[in-house]
Amino acid sequence: MKSFEWTVVDSDIGPLLLAATEDGLVSVVFHARGAVRERAPEQLAARLGRGAVEDATGSGRLAEPIRRLAEYFAGRRTEFGLPLDWSLTSGFNRQVLRELAETVPYGSVVGYGDLADRVGRPGAAQAVGAAMGSNPLPLVVPCHRVVESDGGLGGFGGGLETKRKLLALEGVLPQPLF
Repeated sequence: MKSFEWTVVDSDIGPLLLAATEDGLVSVVFHARGAVRERAPEQLAARLGRGAVEDATGSGRLAEPIRRLAEYFAGRRTEFGLPLDWSLTSGFNRQVLRELAETVPYGSVVGYGDLADRVGRPGAAQAVGAAMGSNPLPLVVPCHRVVESDGGLGGFGGGLETKRKLLALEGVLPQPLF
């Protein structure tokens, strides 16, 4: 059985659990405190059919993702350019997430319906929303950049305050005054 490495890193939006296989970054989990931190590696192991190895130092497969995330939060990186392991998503969801990752750059947003159109499924805005909700690589595959057609933020698995912070970091929304 192959293994994956995981660790928890602090960020401007709270602790993130990162996991990587030999193929690349496979998972990013928001709010990795307490129970989330305890159960996420076991859930990943079950989904991946692999054993988990904690990389507390971030010196193995996770060193580069950690470095690039720090640069992103410091405002020095606009693309992650990391190898990604897409094994936790498939079908329509994978198609939508890849389209998002490849065509919606830093500092921009796209509507759920527009993204559905881009993948050849007009009228599938709700299905796009479901794909965003199942994104195993949030932040790196930037589902925070998907918004409602009327300008509303829409939903976000990391919470709307996290989405606001990420969009403000990327210059889409104003920075909070306080």
